[in-house]
Amino acid sequence: MFEVLPQLPADPILGLSAAYKQDSNPNKIDLGVGVYKDESGNTPILNAVQQAQTRLLASETSKTYITPQGVQGYIDGMLQLILGKGHPALIEDRVSAVQAPGGCGALRILAELLTRCDKELTVWVSDPTWANHIPLIGNAGLKIETYPYFDKANACIKFDEMAEALAKVKKGDVVLLHGCCHNPTGADLTQEQWQTVLEIAQNTGFIPFIDVAYQGFGDGLDEDAYGIRLLAKNLPEVIIAASCSKNFGLYRERVGLAAMINANSQSKNITQSQIQNVARGIYSMPPSYGGALVDIILNDEQLKALWMSEVTDMRERMQNLRALLVNKLVEKGASKDFSFVNQQKGMFSFLCITPEQVNKLVNEHSVYLVGSSRVNIAGINTKNVEPLAEALVAVL
Repeated sequence: MFEVLPQLPADPILGLSAAYKQDSNPNKIDLGVGVYKDESGNTPILNAVQQAQTRLLASETSKTYITPQGVQGYIDGMLQLILGKGHPALIEDRVSAVQAPGGCGALRILAELLTRCDKELTVWVSDPTWANHIPLIGNAGLKIETYPYFDKANACIKFDEMAEALAKVKKGDVVLLHGCCHNPTGADLTQEQWQTVLEIAQNTGFIPFIDVAYQGFGDGLDEDAYGIRLLAKNLPEVIIAASCSKNFGLYRERVGLAAMINANSQSKNITQSQIQNVARGIYSMPPSYGGALVDIILNDEQLKALWMSEVTDMRERMQNLRALLVNKLVEKGASKDFSFVNQQKGMFSFLCITPEQVNKLVNEHSVYLVGSSRVNIAGINTKNVEPLAEALVAVL
């Protein structure tokens, strides 16, 4: 039976990782896969997570299934982290949510929920967007279109074009927005631009679908939630997919949140039953471990303070690495102005170089990055930044 299946090409990012591992160059540099790395190139377990693990192992008494929606303390803690304590949607009990297997699981659950509302609706995604948005949402059967977002020639957001396109989105369609630290460009909307997006949504009736995977990596935990909180406060319906992979370092635990802001509590009860039914049909019961760790961290003052401090350290390190790379490129005499890298936020940056230059970096200098020119800033360190700058200057 399986002989009828065609061989598929390797996933671009996973294939890049495999090529990096096979490269025998001792000075190779991996800027491809989107995981946080410290100065030694390791993806560490956060101290707050280590302490939560110790507490969980000491207190857990059973391995039976947890509730269908997931660890409730995790859900409550994440909703407060994203929306802020005292948010009207929380006070008025208008939020339905389930713990999901990672941010990817959250995106797929919500996409499946949307098909139950209207199989003919269109989901609008930014050009460019995270590559996996397309299969996660499209494979649920939804139509996908793009709206203008990033001007690669000038390394900036094409906001006028974006706003013009969003103004033409029909009522009931869904617009996918990056809550912060846009992947892959690192170019984020300003508060004024978020206000404009809100006004367009109010005029057209489109529903925002916000993916927040890097809260805390841009300007701060509260600052990075500005757009989500603004839209959730002023619109009757907002969809949210969140991930704990990056800011909690829980990559392999697959911890995510799928949430819906509803117009009223009655609608909330309906969508809660539906979203749990969607999850039931995909994976039956949710995993516990990762959500339980986040529950412990977010609901303990000392551990939460420790975790927030660690998020700050990661954010500031990446900001410093941006400045270090830009300065090194100037020092090496780069013919291109890369100062825009300092304005981009989060783990990723678009270097705005050509695919041919990217290929030369990979094949001639063993610098591995995605073909779009997206680089993982956290893959840079004080040891590899100089050869990285030299390689970039060589291919320009």
